[in-house]
Amino acid sequence: MPPQTDTLDLVPDRNTVKSATQWLETICRRESWPSAVAFALTLSLDEALTNIVSYAFQSADHINDNHRTDDDSTPRAVYLRCTWTRTQVRLEIIDNGRPYDPTQSITPSLATSLDEAHLGGHGLRLMRHYLSGMSYVRSHQRNCLILLVDLTINPGKR
Repeated sequence: MPPQTDTLDLVPDRNTVKSATQWLETICRRESWPSAVAFALTLSLDEALTNIVSYAFQSADHINDNHRTDDDSTPRAVYLRCTWTRTQVRLEIIDNGRPYDPTQSITPSLATSLDEAHLGGHGLRLMRHYLSGMSYVRSHQRNCLILLVDLTINPGKR
């Protein structure tokens, strides 16, 4: 089977995550992917997009970080591309927001109690657990996060 592809263009706003997950869930149902694959992809897309919408397009006044490297007048955009074969699903999340490579983030250690628990990094822990692979590239003023799930194994059972 040659690779199949589906795409979605989004303007990042409060409806982005819902629209994107509905789009992905439709593909998962249409292609009859195992529920574990659908869960891994949907959870990971939700986590990544929530962070993109929340942080990638904030001005330098709101974040103590480098400002966007492209012209700040460029319309904000998120592009999703899902490509699959019989054995693997590749989901690319592309945005023109601030540079950020989540694959370089350190996953915090698990807390042994609620008193020791800290916010942040736990969504990334889940992504690393359920995905077969995750990579990042910055090209042409765009972030591209690539999520991989093998259709031949049970995600999260490695």
